[in-house]
Amino acid sequence: MGEYLVYLVEDEENLSEVLKAYLEKEGWNVKVFNDGDAARDAIMDKPHLWILDIMLPGTDGYQLLKAVKEETDTPVIFISARDQDLDRVLGLEMGSDDYLAKPFLPQELIIRAKKLLNRVYGVSTQEQKKIELNQYTIDPIGRTVVDEEAEGEQLVDLTTKEMDLILLLTGEVGKAFSREKIIEHVWGENYFGSERAVDDVVRRVRKKMPRVHLETLYGYGYRILSS
Repeated sequence: MGEYLVYLVEDEENLSEVLKAYLEKEGWNVKVFNDGDAARDAIMDKPHLWILDIMLPGTDGYQLLKAVKEETDTPVIFISARDQDLDRVLGLEMGSDDYLAKPFLPQELIIRAKKLLNRVYGVSTQEQKKIELNQYTIDPIGRTVVDEEAEGEQLVDLTTKEMDLILLLTGEVGKAFSREKIIEHVWGENYFGSERAVDDVVRRVRKKMPRVHLETLYGYGYRILSS
């Protein structure tokens, strides 16, 4: 686990101090914000992870989540003590990567954060090699895709979930992945929503990377072919 930069937005000072201590025990750099306005001003710092409470002074958690996702692809864990089911659904629909309902044990937040950071940033030695596919260069470490046919070798603008999908499917070209497996990898085990979200991400990837042969296996899932 690397030395990650984590931004924690929580207005309950006692709770934020406890969570900060637990996060720092993992060797991570942690910055705490006690209101949404100050956190919003720091979005372009691009930390490795945001942990956002919903109920905040000033800019609330929903507004902050929307602003983070509009400006960056930084992963977000949403936390709330309100209507758990409603907040979870709304948060995931708005782009949060995980959700925790208060009260929760600090150790549970650490486990969720580790899994999310590892999913987004952690790669094995085998996965570190760049992948060349139909004049696209895919870099798992830098999490970038370069279109070699475009003038000036342009970067393909992919969201976090689009990149996760590409890395999953190109990691084993030709292998079929079920929608359930894709959801587990891209959205996480705690995803609450329709499998149609997979189809939406696939559609966007096809539009952004038209030369990639992303094949639909009807009634099952998807795979990428080598040509």
